[in-house]
Amino acid sequence: MILFDAKDPPMRRNALAAVGLALCSALFFTMTYVLNRSLVSGGGHWAWAVILRYLITLPLLALALPWRGGLGELPRELRAHPRAWLTWSSVGFVLFGIPLTWAAGSGPAWLVAGSFQTTVLAGPLLAPLIYRDARRELAWRTLAVGALIVAGVFALQWGHAQGHLGPGDWLAAGAVVLAAFAYPLGNRMLLLHLEASAHRVNALQRVFGMTLCSWPLWLLFAAIAWSRVGPPSWREIVLAGGVALSSGVIATVLFFAATDRVRSQPTALAAVEAMQAAELLFTTMLGAVMLGEAWPRGWALLGALAIVVGIALFGWMSGRDAASNEEAVRALRSDRSA
Repeated sequence: MILFDAKDPPMRRNALAAVGLALCSALFFTMTYVLNRSLVSGGGHWAWAVILRYLITLPLLALALPWRGGLGELPRELRAHPRAWLTWSSVGFVLFGIPLTWAAGSGPAWLVAGSFQTTVLAGPLLAPLIYRDARRELAWRTLAVGALIVAGVFALQWGHAQGHLGPGDWLAAGAVVLAAFAYPLGNRMLLLHLEASAHRVNALQRVFGMTLCSWPLWLLFAAIAWSRVGPPSWREIVLAGGVALSSGVIATVLFFAATDRVRSQPTALAAVEAMQAAELLFTTMLGAVMLGEAWPRGWALLGALAIVVGIALFGWMSGRDAASNEEAVRALRSDRSA
């Protein structure tokens, strides 16, 4: 894949820098699966893993805000439209985080990471339901690539279960797919609301606002978890804090920086989007090294390869189509936050 015009060294360096940032972003996003799996397999409770992640993410984002324009118009926006923020923050963060983290106990980290890659399909499949303009069009080529990714996910699950998928396996896979669709749905619906709002909110302010608006539910779940399983251990706090820092702050900022760099370079933007396929590779390697997990084999390995190829194709198509469309670029970026 050619990322740049060889006759334009600055463009070449910019594209390579963007791809490097996207690759680093994928590595930090990967820590979500590895640390969640480490917490659950080490005797921690999955509920504390997700609750603490978002409780810790908020103050971390607050520390980053002064470097990105402060709160700006966010307070006025929240006061003017509390219902939209509370609703879509709950969908994008709570309905996403709970099933994804619960599924961490279903198998190796690469199994959850691979299944979650169905999120690249969620935006295009949800588009006809949430948009009323040109963005609602559903391309058949997108569905074709999506079929490859779904087939890869099925092969991944089939191979892990050695051809015997039980009710628990299907339930875990369904939970991950639910999370994969809830995440972009909440993000895109809030972006759609902001398009009609008089208040301008940048990416970091939006993530901070969504995290803040999800806090009422996280505090409620924290009270329930405390009464049911007791307070979190220091190990649970540290691992959840690692997820909050790596995925909620570092990975998000890096990915936004990468897409901003190449918003007008179609092929480079495609490469940036395709770098999320590296999450599955990173998760497999880190799971084997840090957690002693077995490498995928047989059908699971074929499924992982199909997912990587499918995401690379999807990134190429979406990046090419979005490069000349500011709204499409914003939609791509909205699916990679917190």
